[in-house]
Amino acid sequence: MIEVSGIRVPLSKLDGTDSREKVVIRQALARRLHVRQEELGRVTRRKRSIDARKKGDIQLIFTLRAELPGGASAEKALLARLASKREGGGVRVVEAADRDFPLPLAHAPHDQGSIIVVGAGCAGLFCALSLARAGLEPLLVERGDDAARRSRVVRHHDETGELDPESNIQFGVGGAGTFSDGKLQTGTKSPFHRLVLKTFADAGAQQRILWDAKPHIGSDVLPGVVTRIIGMIEEAGGTVRCRCRLVDLDVSGGRVHAVTLRSEDPETGIVTEERMPCSKVVLACGHSARDVFELLVQRGVPMERKTFAMGVRIEHLQADIDRALYGPSAGNPVLGAAPYSLAVHLPSGRSAFSFCMCPGGYVVSAANEPGGVVTNGMSYSDRAGENANSGLLANVFPEDLPGDDVLEGVKLQRACERAAFEAGGGGFVAPAQLVGDFLHGRPSAEGGGVEPTYPRGVSWGDVSRCLPSYITETLRAAIPEMGRKLRGFDRPDAVLTGVETRSSSPVRVTRGDNLQSVGVRGLWPVGEGAGYAGGIMSAAADGLRVAEAVVADAAEELGA
Repeated sequence: MIEVSGIRVPLSKLDGTDSREKVVIRQALARRLHVRQEELGRVTRRKRSIDARKKGDIQLIFTLRAELPGGASAEKALLARLASKREGGGVRVVEAADRDFPLPLAHAPHDQGSIIVVGAGCAGLFCALSLARAGLEPLLVERGDDAARRSRVVRHHDETGELDPESNIQFGVGGAGTFSDGKLQTGTKSPFHRLVLKTFADAGAQQRILWDAKPHIGSDVLPGVVTRIIGMIEEAGGTVRCRCRLVDLDVSGGRVHAVTLRSEDPETGIVTEERMPCSKVVLACGHSARDVFELLVQRGVPMERKTFAMGVRIEHLQADIDRALYGPSAGNPVLGAAPYSLAVHLPSGRSAFSFCMCPGGYVVSAANEPGGVVTNGMSYSDRAGENANSGLLANVFPEDLPGDDVLEGVKLQRACERAAFEAGGGGFVAPAQLVGDFLHGRPSAEGGGVEPTYPRGVSWGDVSRCLPSYITETLRAAIPEMGRKLRGFDRPDAVLTGVETRSSSPVRVTRGDNLQSVGVRGLWPVGEGAGYAGGIMSAAADGLRVAEAVVADAAEELGA
């Protein structure tokens, strides 16, 4: 198979339909290879990105793969012909196969005891799916609800302000990523990325995620996708329990021996507890499972502070972002709603950056504790909302925190969330402020041209009261700099909604080269909550990497 990168197609040649794009890229590939179109077999897109540096001449850049009817001999002849013309750059022969799940072990190790995966976010889902397909029959437990019931619970919270601490935007099948747009781009590299994308596509996500440079699924599509992945796990021999959470961990002699699980029937409210012997526990609890962090401290599991970030959500009109990035081509259906990514490094030594940017999206209520306001962002698959939003964050470093308590970062998050709850006046109403007022250090009394999308409503005031001064000072210095990078970012009536505190975990559950806890054999920390990922793709890839290590460990114990 031939792979060709750097194929440029002018925006003007496309009309937003997939059928037209397929025709155009086949023509472009034939020209690049100096062959007739009929000499090409099946052509597939491997990557598609947008080059908008010249707003009057926006181009799409493709990496394509093509099968040649003549097979390996035809590929070799084509490469030689291109080399003779000195036009072989960006053309190579590749293997068609991508990384796949591990092969099943010869027999399942029933005598070893249960393998339990705690948490059904992306790390837990992909880890459990991989373990199930290897024949290890894992038990996946999730403290929140299945995706369908969870969606109803989230809507109920948005409408009434009533919060279910066990099932919300943070907890439930799919984890926090289910209600945060489903962005699949990542700055990390992993051989598992293609497998993650393919699994999502097989589970019902749009096929375009397989080639878009900035793929996303959408928070309207994700509940169905993660439900189908649950079905894949069960079909492969795994078991899934919702409304079931880890409440204790039996650790002695430097290894895991059992877990205690507490289950609740959502219909009757009946609660039961069960102590379950096990030899392996994959801890994929997510960054908001603060009770789990407290349990780990009590049981002597090694943990450490890590850098995390806090700030606010910033909202602009999406049409303004489109014009700033795409110029006269703004609104073209090929381009869709424009995303941005900004970072500023300040003379103070601190930095601010955008996070989880949601084109055509909405600010959401992401609380999971009574008395604390937490914001996040999401987009639907069509990204057709009037506003753009992103996290506007600054780092909190371990040295910013007092004392030596490993959970000091959690205490800071909670204090900021409670301050935001009080500033909003209760009911999970969020404090909000206009950018112009924030920059001048004055409270806002009313909104402007950008209507806030936070579902519980906002209370205008001063969001800086809810955050440490080093965060607000960093954001005040950064916003004008970001406005110079992206026209209109610092517009005075853009909206800041507080607070965003859950972009990443403030702790890391320390693990060794074998991916197990450095102090507890049989405990495998994984994903965002354990401090080893920062988004859907990196969490899923980390789950697969840990699953591969668990399978190898099980095979070694079996003498396979």
